[in-house]
Amino acid sequence: MRDALTRVGSTVGGAVGSAVGSAVGSAVGAGMRSILSPAGLRGAAVELAWVAAHVALYPTGLTKERPPAELARYSVHDMPLLERALVIGDIQAAGTPILLVHGLVDNRSVFTLLRRRLRRRGFGRVASMNYSPLTDDVRTAATLLAARVEELCDQTGHERIHVIGHSLGGLIARYYVQCLGGDDRVDTLVTLGSPHGGTLAAHLVPHPLIRQLRPGSPIVAELGAPAPECRTRFVAFYTDLDHLIVPAANGRIDHPDLRVTNIHAPGVGHTSLPVRGWVVHRICTTLVDLDEGGEHRSASVTPITSAQGNHQADSQRPECFTTSVREKFGSS
Repeated sequence: MRDALTRVGSTVGGAVGSAVGSAVGSAVGAGMRSILSPAGLRGAAVELAWVAAHVALYPTGLTKERPPAELARYSVHDMPLLERALVIGDIQAAGTPILLVHGLVDNRSVFTLLRRRLRRRGFGRVASMNYSPLTDDVRTAATLLAARVEELCDQTGHERIHVIGHSLGGLIARYYVQCLGGDDRVDTLVTLGSPHGGTLAAHLVPHPLIRQLRPGSPIVAELGAPAPECRTRFVAFYTDLDHLIVPAANGRIDHPDLRVTNIHAPGVGHTSLPVRGWVVHRICTTLVDLDEGGEHRSASVTPITSAQGNHQADSQRPECFTTSVREKFGSS
């Protein structure tokens, strides 16, 4: 069986050329071995079921999102017990806005279950962003995200928010945080199956945006540039059952300047990452967790020491800080 899987991987690898063929073949072979394990078979079944459900839900995400009532002030009177517990126990965590960013050729419907579960856990302000499936540049999408974040902050009165990005959405959000000054606005960025190190699968599609996702591309290089002043906390979920991130380890964030928690999600497919119960639970606990120093993380309140460091010269920003969000949208 192992030899057969290796031959399949070599065949796929040879189809993309000798330069990356060997690496692709090895990754495909490893991925197929993961799928054929008991956990992989269960994960594949869940993945297929969610893909079918997502296809049915997809049209519901095409329309523009209406500002939900939860973005305004709310009370606890009609809340379920679990939701009320978070609001009463930690009003800052419950009230901090969460923005959901979907992946390539997708829309906000991929977060249907995640949004519902976040609200049931007590996170009352959950919004999403749709960007065009015809988007051909990560930088352009990141600029649109910057505008959406500013809009959400204006709507809620919060200075900082959390962002959860699935697939390409996670990479767009990371570019915004590291390269467009988004760390001033984003307290925690959670990525689900995002190609932080690029993906060899991008060699299969000659599209401008897809080319930006290849390992070693200018976008990947910009994200690897020094980022000593970045204030955002990162949490990256990656999985061995991801058919789009090749190799799977490229879904990790490995950067010496960033505060990162990489979480391996074995037996979980790429599309079903936002719907797996334990993944959602881990996201929720992350957003209400304590900092390493034992102090409570209050996403909406900026400590005085951080505020003082917030006005350092732009020359200390990462090399890819080519567009200032403050200049484009004004200072807060």
